[in-house]
Amino acid sequence: MRWLLTFVFVLFTGLAQAGNDPFAVKKPDFLPVGQAFAFSTETLPSGQTRLYWQITDGYYLYQKRLKLDGLDAAQRPALPTGEHHSDEFFGDQQVYRSELELLIPAGASGKVTVGWQGCADAGLCYPPQSQVVDLGGKAPVSTAPGQAQAQDQSLAANLQHNALGWSLLAFFGLGLLLAFTPCMLPMLPILAGLVVGSGASPRRGFALAGSYVICMALVYAALGMLAALLGGNLQALLQQPWLLGSFAALFVVLALPMFGFFELQLPAALRDRLENAGSGRRGGSLVGAGILGALSGLLVGPCMTAPLAGALLYIAKSGNIVEGGLVLFTMGIGMGLPLLLLVTVGNRFLPKPGAWMDRVKAVFGFLFLGTAVLMIRPVVSESLWLGLWGALLLIIACCAWRQGRQPGRGALLSACVGTLLGLWGSILVVGAAGGSTELWQPLHVYTGTTTANGNPAAHDAFITLKDPAALQRELDTAKAQGQWVLVDYYADWCVSCKIMEKTVFSQAEVQAALGDVRLVRLDVTNDNAASRELLGRYEVPGPPTLLWLAPDGQERRASRITGEVDAKAFLQNWNSTRDAR
Repeated sequence: MRWLLTFVFVLFTGLAQAGNDPFAVKKPDFLPVGQAFAFSTETLPSGQTRLYWQITDGYYLYQKRLKLDGLDAAQRPALPTGEHHSDEFFGDQQVYRSELELLIPAGASGKVTVGWQGCADAGLCYPPQSQVVDLGGKAPVSTAPGQAQAQDQSLAANLQHNALGWSLLAFFGLGLLLAFTPCMLPMLPILAGLVVGSGASPRRGFALAGSYVICMALVYAALGMLAALLGGNLQALLQQPWLLGSFAALFVVLALPMFGFFELQLPAALRDRLENAGSGRRGGSLVGAGILGALSGLLVGPCMTAPLAGALLYIAKSGNIVEGGLVLFTMGIGMGLPLLLLVTVGNRFLPKPGAWMDRVKAVFGFLFLGTAVLMIRPVVSESLWLGLWGALLLIIACCAWRQGRQPGRGALLSACVGTLLGLWGSILVVGAAGGSTELWQPLHVYTGTTTANGNPAAHDAFITLKDPAALQRELDTAKAQGQWVLVDYYADWCVSCKIMEKTVFSQAEVQAALGDVRLVRLDVTNDNAASRELLGRYEVPGPPTLLWLAPDGQERRASRITGEVDAKAFLQNWNSTRDAR
């Protein structure tokens, strides 16, 4: 473990040194962001609040990046017309040079979060900036949509205003909660197979599990920092068919030794050196555990949740990649801690080594195969995915039948389990052959009717767009008609998006509740300029994300849904959003 701790220390020390002056090497002549765009506020005798930016020559502010969160639509000052500008970052834009002045009406009160972003003509684009302005008076008691905060906003605000120690503690707790979500389920068989399946001692098992968890947390933090810094759709990059297919093939290879097909070994020279260094320790190497941990981090990295979105939102707005990286690393440690305890402390309650370990290794082998099937779900059709589960169940059934033919107390149980699994596996294969996508109703496709969860009207009700200009046209039309808009960020590789298509938007009560709402689906499957612009418009880290736009065209930010929800939670969110207008 010593080399891992040293690596972590050197990594974050280097980041901290780089974060103190990120432009010192490449662009020493660029001004700090506070000097390039000097922001100040002033309360005028009329009661208005003056927001003023002194913009240095050679720098400019984007009109579309100006944000005033905390003001009602009637209190928002009109933005003056800017200069036309075209650059490599945001294309054709309206920008402000020299100075910018905005006046907030005298009747406004409470706290307003002012946001802006600018660039230099020489080619540098600064991270988004924000500052809280206290307008004085009493803040409104009601939690109006424009003043409340969504979960990811609240987490980002806590990072900004709280001490680093409290932020790390809070996100460690969030990591513990995330450890029990479906995103982390594939991690358990990987780590358990590594420790329990290899017959490691408790002390060695703790070292292996620690190496696994630390490397997973490092990769998880690196992915989050990279996604925030690049501002692109990192999820799409990690959902390439060749990448997921390679990972799935790797887990199949890892499963085969569990069944005794062969034994994974390093080259003889390297193996001898590692064995000498490890003094004959059982249970595999720390390097191998770290590699599996890194692969696990890649597996869970694209799984979008509100805590991760909050951390990314903070990094994007503050530009503090060091603190953001530490937060994501701590959250990753929290996610891995229950796994570590389960395979180390829980391992002490297992019986002594014996023949039962061969059966346990076989169980972990099947879990590895199941992990491979889970990994390729985003890039295969639903019916093929269903057929793969059926084939896996048939293989497990054959092994159970074989075990049932051997004498012993568990022979009858194995035969019964094998029969049930074989029957259900056969049904899944038959259903998949007919094009079924329903795991629990695989034969319903042959009835000629449509299940409640397979209503094609759910997909047809949405207007699917990939072009930012087309989105603007839809929003303008909805605003002119005084219509609510539901914006659904979707991707073909997003498993949660497909689940919500069946379990939320196909439900009759949901369709009835959305009868007067304009449904717009933004397809960000491909990682291109259009997808990045669609994601950047509302600062969305990735799908699944649902936005509510009121008839005035403004997003009800506090009601934003990040991650997978069920129909009940969705309806509660919509009802509270609609009633709060």
